[in-house]
Formats: sequence, structure tokens, C-alpha cells
Amino acid sequence: MQHCTTDVAAIRLFGSRLNDQAVGGDVDLLVEFNNPVPTPALLAARIATCAMRVLNGRKVDVLIAAPNLQMSAIHHTALKEGQLL
Repeated sequence: MQHCTTDVAAIRLFGSRLNDQAVGGDVDLLVEFNNPVPTPALLAARIATCAMRVLNGRKVDVLIAAPNLQMSAIHHTALKEGQLL
């Protein structure tokens, strides 16, 4: 993932991919940054595209966490339940 963007503090996998019994579904990633992110939607799209290429086209959803961004309930869930990669 480092070739997709710089300054990544952590990447967490969360959602259905953590359940070995679950079938299908997309890959959900929370990408954490220590520094403010000026264009989070563009960055999330770029990271998702890069990850999809690495994962042979599997759909990837990306959430961004940074000091300048408000966190929603899904961010808190991803932080609590997600596994560091």
C-alpha cells in the first residue's frame, strides 16, 4: 500500500472479511494518517483503485482517518474491531 500513498500510519481490515465463515463481500479498509488529508475523497478513491489492482479486481472500500476529518460510527467500529495489516 505504501506505493499508493505516503504518510500512512496504519491500515486496518474490518467488516465481513474478518469472518472466515462469510462468503463473498468486498474488502473494507480503514487507512489512518497522522497528518491532515486535504482531499480525502480523492485519496480514498486512489487507494481503493490501487488495492483493487493488487487484489485482482476484488472490490475495496476505503475509509480515511486523519486529524482534520470527523469520524463517524463506522470509523469507530473499524478502529475497535479492525485488524492491523
